[in-house]
Amino acid sequence: MSLGINALATAKITKPALDLGIITRDAAPMLAFYQKMLGLTLESVIPMPSGGTMHRLKVGESILKIVQLDKPPAADAVPGGIPAATGIRYFTLHVSNLQDVVDGCDQGGYNIVVPIKTIRPGVSIAIVKDPDGNWLELLQTD
Repeated sequence: MSLGINALATAKITKPALDLGIITRDAAPMLAFYQKMLGLTLESVIPMPSGGTMHRLKVGESILKIVQLDKPPAADAVPGGIPAATGIRYFTLHVSNLQDVVDGCDQGGYNIVVPIKTIRPGVSIAIVKDPDGNWLELLQTD
């Protein structure tokens, strides 16, 4: 069976980063987590063409888009992180101060799903839930 892949349709990437959008029912706690707790810089706040507001946070050359629509979505994402469903279940933020970030999240009342652990020599991770229940992997290399 042919998948119909056409080499001429290969994307010509113009930005060395991947942007990610999170739709939320309440942007305030999400911004408190990503902007204040993790220290991501607010690049801009723009209106959505279909109604709502996008908060664009810088992550290196990437942008994390926190979007609150005027008309909330009919359903929430399936909770439970990695083992719960298919689709995007987590994303990773590379940090150089993993212990400090995890301690701050813990003290801030955020749920640490996976405590700090070494997954291979020189690589440690932890996973924390954001206010909407999205899983954020924090990764540090030695």
